[in-house]
Amino acid sequence: MFLKRSSGCEYLIVGLGNPGMKYRGTRHNVGYAALDALAESLGVKADRVKFQGLMAQASIAGHKVILLKPTTYMNLSGQSVQAAAKFYQVSPEHIIVLSDDISLEPGRLRVRRNGSAGGHNGLKSIISSIGSQEFPRIKIGVGAKPHPDYDLADWVLGVFPLTEREAMAETYKRAAQAVVTYIDKGPEAAANQFNGK
Repeated sequence: MFLKRSSGCEYLIVGLGNPGMKYRGTRHNVGYAALDALAESLGVKADRVKFQGLMAQASIAGHKVILLKPTTYMNLSGQSVQAAAKFYQVSPEHIIVLSDDISLEPGRLRVRRNGSAGGHNGLKSIISSIGSQEFPRIKIGVGAKPHPDYDLADWVLGVFPLTEREAMAETYKRAAQAVVTYIDKGPEAAANQFNGK
């Protein structure tokens, strides 16, 4: 179903989140924010409606890429990703996903070549839809919920406190740089440069 490196697009870069002003700035939407930072750095804007999402075309280190923000809501993100990947014939290994991670401290990044969903519904949907977990992801730390009884949905759908917002804005830029490094220099270079920072 997927062919590696089609002539139309070599990489699909996906930022996960929920659409609408209600969710803007929430922990669950850091994937959107990082994708927006990447788009800005590339001089484009993900605003073209296609594949049940908002997309843009760009070039990174000579590679044609598609930037995609699924608008299906987080739990159905895979529908949008699968449609775009099928259309552009992008293999799972060239689908880079930006997502939130509650196991990482706010602002920390983790570059991984593949892995399980780890309880993340957006990643779970992508794995189910494309039939593979062999896709790279750049996880963006949002911190763990403050105590065990705190509702996880309330936590990830909450916004960052003012004291963390400036630092998170810098984190989105670093996540964008991690994508560029991953494509330009490879996964090991990206992991060495950005993991844990």
